[in-house]
Amino acid sequence: MMVRWSKVVAFATGACASASFLPPHLANDPRNSGRTGGRAAVGPDLQLFDDTLDALRVLQDAYFEPWVGTWPSAIDWTAAVMGSHVAGALLSLSRGLELVHPGMGEGYLLKENTISLYFSQLIGFYFGQDAFAIRGQAFDDMLWVVLGWLDAIKFIDTRIGRDLGVINSATFSTGTPQNDGWHGNLWVPAFAHRARIFWELASVGWDTKLCGGGMNWNPRLTPYKNAITNELYIAGSISMYIYFPGDSNAAPFGANHGRNSPPAGASTDWKPHDPIYLTAAVDGYEWLASSNMTNSKGLYVDGFHVSGYDSGSNNTKCDERDEMVYTYNQGVILSGQLGLFQVTGNPSYLREGHRLIQNVIWATGYDLARDQPIDDLARLFLKFVPPWHGLGRAGILEEACDIKASCSQDGQTFKGIWMHHFTAFCSPLEPTTANQDTRSFDSVRTEHSIACQRYIGWLEHNAAAARGTRDSEGRFGMWWTAGLLNFTTRGLYIPPDALPDDDGAPVDDPPGGQLLIGQSVKVLPSKAGGEPAALKERSQAEFRDPNSRGRGRTVETQGGGLAVLRALWELSKQSL
Repeated sequence: MMVRWSKVVAFATGACASASFLPPHLANDPRNSGRTGGRAAVGPDLQLFDDTLDALRVLQDAYFEPWVGTWPSAIDWTAAVMGSHVAGALLSLSRGLELVHPGMGEGYLLKENTISLYFSQLIGFYFGQDAFAIRGQAFDDMLWVVLGWLDAIKFIDTRIGRDLGVINSATFSTGTPQNDGWHGNLWVPAFAHRARIFWELASVGWDTKLCGGGMNWNPRLTPYKNAITNELYIAGSISMYIYFPGDSNAAPFGANHGRNSPPAGASTDWKPHDPIYLTAAVDGYEWLASSNMTNSKGLYVDGFHVSGYDSGSNNTKCDERDEMVYTYNQGVILSGQLGLFQVTGNPSYLREGHRLIQNVIWATGYDLARDQPIDDLARLFLKFVPPWHGLGRAGILEEACDIKASCSQDGQTFKGIWMHHFTAFCSPLEPTTANQDTRSFDSVRTEHSIACQRYIGWLEHNAAAARGTRDSEGRFGMWWTAGLLNFTTRGLYIPPDALPDDDGAPVDDPPGGQLLIGQSVKVLPSKAGGEPAALKERSQAEFRDPNSRGRGRTVETQGGGLAVLRALWELSKQSL
């Protein structure tokens, strides 16, 4: 990361030299003797690089329309997430070129042209994005826009600073287009302006009258303080502090939204590293940490309502918790935790991020100590779909809606979001001015790297499953677990403990008993056993391909496939 600030406020600088981000049973594992977490250093996985590039190609060729500058089948917020996926993929592919194609040979030039092609489509999306419509939507919709364009700036920064090395970081402080260096630099002011506008529009959602603080989800609906809006506010705010290069463009508003208007004649310049962003991130994180928004598995639930609000009650407490668990609620906060560590030097942010990641992995049914799924999949897959563990099964990340193919367009986007922010969190740490103690920082960096390397086996398992959902055109499906199963040769029953209910918990006794996937009929046994109570014909398409059910393959599921391959590429590359 190119750090552009000269001074930060260090809330905590005492990084413990012996700190470990792994629990004791993992931290004491002799396999952690090196930075790679015990994995042998090998050459770059060229097939993984090519698969990641191909996933990006399919995302753009199959779903993006250059003439309108967007993915027409996406909705406003999922399109903003697709922009983040493209920017993230370009960042990874750009940095990987020298590993895969050292020198300036034909292969390098071919992939370099590919990166420029997809960056041009990202520029097209700047104009295709319906920015005025999103201004009237929920606060979380606005914050996806903030993160998307900051991801694009992050890619440009890295490309200029690491690949071309021709622009001094101070160049960006003026927000003025530069005509030297990589052409993408010309678009930094436009991207920064949009990020700034939408951060200010969203920031008015912060409220202290209810629940003692926190971001409200939607200004036009009953107050709801949910996890995702607050995580986006934290991640968006700290990313604005780190990556926002400044903005001198007051259009399309004459006054600053989200803060007091400047006096007449005052400058309307917005400078980089404004403390307002850092304060917002810290306040948001402290509120979320004290909000009681995690369940017994250490996972974030969806959010809080205020009981009695609609009936005129004087209650101001968040006391009605929606217990539903989604993957993306465990992901966006990771970018916020990384950013807060980068700025403050406090390793507790990293420690809490690793704890959340480990909770997620365990809730998919994967044991990091043994580096394999908890359940005996060889035995289970002879007949039954493996049991639900809270956020997946068989060691694979899932939404509760995956197995029933009932995921909405929103839900189809969630796993890719988790992978995107997990990748950001597990990026190599680089020194900043907040890390004055070199010895302590080196210890934290090493422990962070070791912990992230321990996740590679789980990532490989998930990437293999996701790859198994690709159709003949390279399009990824939503239910990654299906990539591990052979539905064409046998049916697989869903026992009660494999079917999550609306809160994401296992169903104790689903209506009708067991459900069958993978045959031409659905069997609903009677309570007493014996003959099925009902038979329902199923289409041959469902028989052959469980990912053709429901909404099928979409731009959102393709974004998820790209994100998991990119995550594996980034972490495995670090072990070289």
